[in-house]
Amino acid sequence: MNSRGDRDRPGIAFDPGCRACPRLAAHLDAVRAKYPDYHCAPVPAFGDPAARLLIVGLAPGEHGANATGRPFTGDYAGRLLYSTLYAFGFASEPESRAADDGLALTDCRITNAVKCLPPGNKPIGAEIRECNGFLQVEIAARPPKVLLALGRVAHDATLRALGLRQRDHVFGHAAVHRPAGQPVVIDSYHCSRYNTQTRRLTEAMFHDVFRLARAHL
Repeated sequence: MNSRGDRDRPGIAFDPGCRACPRLAAHLDAVRAKYPDYHCAPVPAFGDPAARLLIVGLAPGEHGANATGRPFTGDYAGRLLYSTLYAFGFASEPESRAADDGLALTDCRITNAVKCLPPGNKPIGAEIRECNGFLQVEIAARPPKVLLALGRVAHDATLRALGLRQRDHVFGHAAVHRPAGQPVVIDSYHCSRYNTQTRRLTEAMFHDVFRLARAHL
């Protein structure tokens, strides 16, 4: 048994038609019936293929990435993320409105720990493990210099994809992990509506995390 556990899916390339998780597949079918114009499928990574910064989020939002097909696009969490990417020179525009809006990322890619919309925005452990093979390949195929994990689930999934033990790299906002022979991993609270409206995460705090990322690139 390796440090990621023996139930992980082997690393495989992203599958836009994946239906490996019955609960997620059924939920997507139900949402598609209600919103037939939505993407309602696994959401691929977005950004610069040669990026040194890879941002890992949690999962698509129902009316955000699940609707548009682009990570953090069309939902509240994307407002702070894309405005910050623009402020730090990673994005061509401060707002991501739609998958065809012309926005481009430079030296940055965005992905999610879970590629499909989960009920209540809460994937279960088996779904996170099932999807981890995609993240393993995303990291291995285009090795970044810095991985920025948005939230605890993304942090744990990133460690799992790298084959690292969680007890050796404890999640904490603005924590910096430097595993030998691996990309630097930086943590942030997720830029969700709840975290920003409760001031658990402020714009200044989020900008500080991106200053850390810039310093390590």
